[in-house]
Amino acid sequence: MPEWLLEIDGGILLWLQETLRGAVLNGLLSVYTQLGNAGAMWIVLSLLMLCFPKTRKAGLAGLLAMLLGLLCTNVALKHLVGRTRPWLTVEGLVPLVEEHDPNSFPSGHTCAAFAAASAWLRALPRRWMGVTGLVLAALMGFSRLYVGVHFPTDVLAGLAVGLLCGWLACLLWRQVPAWRRLEPPCKDG
Repeated sequence: MPEWLLEIDGGILLWLQETLRGAVLNGLLSVYTQLGNAGAMWIVLSLLMLCFPKTRKAGLAGLLAMLLGLLCTNVALKHLVGRTRPWLTVEGLVPLVEEHDPNSFPSGHTCAAFAAASAWLRALPRRWMGVTGLVLAALMGFSRLYVGVHFPTDVLAGLAVGLLCGWLACLLWRQVPAWRRLEPPCKDG
């Protein structure tokens, strides 16, 4: 990664730490970011959607999108890129939560959030429900920056991979013959 981009990445994290951090936000965003550990929040929401006929397709699409995201980020990209966590390279940055995975790029939390949310946006019966998912996903991405465990470029890459996986999940749903017999979970677009 170019040195100038690393400096911008680190500068943004230090600015967040020095300007926005405070006791209340530290607590709220530390808890919120940990709800995304192993995709837990998004998996639980998708599983809850399976319980209701009108949201069942969105739950299935969200789970498929997260599986694709997991394969892309945590199984492949993180190990191929091997970027270290920001607190190890940005002098003065103090993380608010423990992160055991030494690889930073791309953000798996952000990928899972946007994978689920983008699938939900295409599949939920009401647009506001999907938009709410996107807002929650954006907050997850921001929380990863706020707590100091990802660079901004990690989060942007996680967002892009997540959106792609949400779209791919809907595309795959339409292509698999056994699934085509079911009503497609995703709207075109």
